[in-house]
Amino acid sequence: MSESLGQRPWMTLPATKAVMAALEAEGGAGCARFVGGCVRNSLLGEKVDDIDIATPLTPERVIAALKQAGLKAVPTGIDHGTVTAVAEGRPYEITTLRRDVETDGRRAVVAFTEDWAEDAQRRDFRLNAIYADAAGTLYDPTGGGLADVKAGRIVFVGDAETRIREDALRILRFFRFQAWYGKGEPHAESLAACRDQRLLLGGLSAERVSKELLKLLAAYDPRPAVRLMAQTGVLAQVLPRAVGLARLERLVAIETEMLFTDDALLRLAALLPEDPAVAAETAQALRLSNAQRDRLVAALQPEPKLASWMSPREARRHVYRSGVEPFTDRVMLAWAASDRKAATTQWRALLPLAQSWPVPSLPLTGDEVVAAGVPKGPLVGEVMREVEAWWVENDFIEDKLSIVERLKAVAQGMVY
Repeated sequence: MSESLGQRPWMTLPATKAVMAALEAEGGAGCARFVGGCVRNSLLGEKVDDIDIATPLTPERVIAALKQAGLKAVPTGIDHGTVTAVAEGRPYEITTLRRDVETDGRRAVVAFTEDWAEDAQRRDFRLNAIYADAAGTLYDPTGGGLADVKAGRIVFVGDAETRIREDALRILRFFRFQAWYGKGEPHAESLAACRDQRLLLGGLSAERVSKELLKLLAAYDPRPAVRLMAQTGVLAQVLPRAVGLARLERLVAIETEMLFTDDALLRLAALLPEDPAVAAETAQALRLSNAQRDRLVAALQPEPKLASWMSPREARRHVYRSGVEPFTDRVMLAWAASDRKAATTQWRALLPLAQSWPVPSLPLTGDEVVAAGVPKGPLVGEVMREVEAWWVENDFIEDKLSIVERLKAVAQGMVY
């Protein structure tokens, strides 16, 4: 008896039914099957975000079928057989069954096929090559996908080195899937192939590498997978400025205890030295966004040093000077670099202090400085900075009269 996925909520959505019905109206019952993450995650009891569908229908027939049903068809990857259907505002990626004709480690030339087993053979891992029809009946052409899901085992389809040579990004995908779904010891042959072929990673675009790396680091507990990356030399290949795993290990332990579980960029920072230049260099090498670069650089500032025993007053000064997010990031990294258990309460207390404090603005304007007798020009800024330094040192005093008196004293000293 065939195994069944049953009818999951995402399968019974009107939009999902409409797309499957449109394809089956064109190609007959069973001509469309769900595949990949939606099937795998349903078997694992995990959330399903994207719904991918495989079909022997050519892209042209898929487009015609969708239009006939009144659904929007977007040719998102027509050369590789991919059409995106949009039903009720939700995208469904539909890909024609295919086989590789030519690969160079980064991209492939494909030919369409009607053979489900042939399509399965070009996929990366056996647990991603499981299909389910509209009724929920499961198909496992590789013969090992269902067993791998149950065992938490990440195994390449067919020969591991061949799969990697087709697309070197599969090395990072192996470790990413190991982080998210793997249990116990990794599959020896697959791990060895990743180690032996790691130099192929150098031919990939930085954008593909960074996307996969950040997905890996966003796993609930990426530590075992990152250790494997370090042991096989893969980590050094994609992150040559990494300085060790100890801080990452402790950071993840802190995050999981505090229910913070998905801050991939902070985990990346934990792997790097406290050096803004290295942070900027790494961000450039990985083609991170400007916002990601700026956060990484701010998190890895070596000064001023943070300590668990900082007073609330000192902590507020740091927050004012650097901002809430940089301060929080630096506290987490400093905590992870310290004897974590010895000062847990103190480090932990700094976080809500920073996040709940309404950062004030200096209650002083340039016009008020001029009114105090300071001539317009650069001297106005100098006076304001001097008053601001006093105001910060006095823990952001709210007494406007005291601030005005300080302004007068500073202005008198600078002007006369």
